[in-house]
Amino acid sequence: MRVSHETLYRSLFIQARNVLKKELVSHLRRAGFMRRPRTQAIGHPSIVEGLSIHQRPAEIEDRAVPGHWEGDLLMGGAHSQIATLVERHSRYVMLVKIDSKDTVTVTKALKSKIRQLPTELRRSLTWDRGSEMAAHKDFTIATDMQVYFCDPRSPWQRGSNENTNGLLRQYFPKGHDLSQISQAKLNQVARELNERPRETLNWRTPLAALKATVASTG
Repeated sequence: MRVSHETLYRSLFIQARNVLKKELVSHLRRAGFMRRPRTQAIGHPSIVEGLSIHQRPAEIEDRAVPGHWEGDLLMGGAHSQIATLVERHSRYVMLVKIDSKDTVTVTKALKSKIRQLPTELRRSLTWDRGSEMAAHKDFTIATDMQVYFCDPRSPWQRGSNENTNGLLRQYFPKGHDLSQISQAKLNQVARELNERPRETLNWRTPLAALKATVASTG
């Protein structure tokens, strides 16, 4: 017999309020004790000519091939934001300072960051349905990276990125004005995350995993 993760969640949460039982909160690494159901949005606007996540090749799904990234905007106070990028194979993190969330600004900043990577680490990017990636075609032309879009309101389809964004809240709490954070500070935070051993990597760090990947493909 198999029990799904949703069944486990339902057994732990107080159903009337979707709140985790008080005696369990202290065991959480993150303070997200509220939970919302995974519902599919209806009538959510689509990205023009964007490829669905369901069209991704199998090599992206099983994380065997490096160079496939997940991305999102981490929102802060005063209408501020930073872009977060996570490589699926190694969980390597890159953070990008973004002055505005309009598509021209976002794609320009992402193109500049991505083009610093070696070719073998530039294969694809999976993003949500936010309008900040409406210029995905220009991004693909500039980086040779295909962009895939998640289903509406389905953040778990970018699981590595969502987990990283949760870790980043330890550095940048909700409501914090991210426009005051320099790129140098973002690089420092990313380095700390990349030098943190991960159980999913057999206790290697994302940095070590990425270096090993580059060495093997070189």
